[in-house]
Amino acid sequence: MTGAVLEPARTNLLDLDRKAMEAFFAGLGHKAFHGRNVLKWIHKHGVTDFGAMSDVPKALRAQLAEIAEVRVPSIAFEQPSLDGTRKWVLELDDGQRIETVYIPDGDRSTLCISSQVGCALDCSFCSTARQGFSRNLTVGEIVGQVWVAWRELERPLTNVVLMGMGEPLANFDAVVSATDLIQDDLAYGLSKYRVTLSTSGLVPALRRLREVSDVSLAVSLHAPDNALRDVLVPINRKYPLEELLPACADYVRDDRRRKVTFEYVMLDGVNDSDAHAKALIRLLEGVPAKMNLIPFNPFPGSTYRASAPERIEAFRQRLMRSGLISITRKTRGGDIDAACGQLVGRVRDRRRPRGGLDVVFATRSGSSHAA
Repeated sequence: MTGAVLEPARTNLLDLDRKAMEAFFAGLGHKAFHGRNVLKWIHKHGVTDFGAMSDVPKALRAQLAEIAEVRVPSIAFEQPSLDGTRKWVLELDDGQRIETVYIPDGDRSTLCISSQVGCALDCSFCSTARQGFSRNLTVGEIVGQVWVAWRELERPLTNVVLMGMGEPLANFDAVVSATDLIQDDLAYGLSKYRVTLSTSGLVPALRRLREVSDVSLAVSLHAPDNALRDVLVPINRKYPLEELLPACADYVRDDRRRKVTFEYVMLDGVNDSDAHAKALIRLLEGVPAKMNLIPFNPFPGSTYRASAPERIEAFRQRLMRSGLISITRKTRGGDIDAACGQLVGRVRDRRRPRGGLDVVFATRSGSSHAA
């Protein structure tokens, strides 16, 4: 008995940035500009049907229909918030699901996207850590979140932040290609000041990022010393503050306009005292920095509590008096479980038998949707 002949997999052109797209078309024996034209059709115009790409030769369109496709994540469900926030849970080809959150704020509109399914860094205050890690997202799955939101929204995006599920620098190559696409004038055309990558502090990857990318940088700090950060952000045990802070300063060294955004989730009685503020001021001395204070959003099973609003404000004022720019992030999307660190939905994992557990999707508590 002979087995069925499997057709070769089609190339998902959503996975290709400009250089990869040009190389793909060159490999087919065509001029690079055809790749640029197709890139523009896919991202700027949202067209996935090769037959509708009118400035691409008809023979090439037919060839692409045989060997390529534009495969985007599908919307499993969507929830709007009373404050205008919108949450999408997107389903991937293998049945895995990720979350993407849109936050409007006056003239500003921010999309918070994921880079992994789950996360392996196990930060103690983060609900995503409770899921564990499943896999990295592909370029197409990362930029596909922007593609979907761009099509669904009635207004353009002004900012994209990689602050959803996962540690972006642990998925380095795909994240760099995706952020290149988000900044590409033939795609979404956002400036380096409008695309922000948030990391918990993978120092070697951060230093490598400086060599190949110019996205804005946010760092999940959450503690002013190694002892506390070892508990809250365990990757600190491998890359302590004395290694992380110089890498952050180096990242913005050549651009006086830029500062590193340090994210600091406010935990009652844990990291929110005057002494912690004083230590934080000393820690960041000499680093071009701004602080983003994030009220903790509790989730089931968490032992932490949010700092009182007046404690957060006193903490912020102390930082400000030292000359350290500090803002308190507004909690958005709480009514639909889309705020930072909250559960964003309980979705049945189709790979499990009936009666299996629900999979919980959440943003990293250290993230800041509006950084």
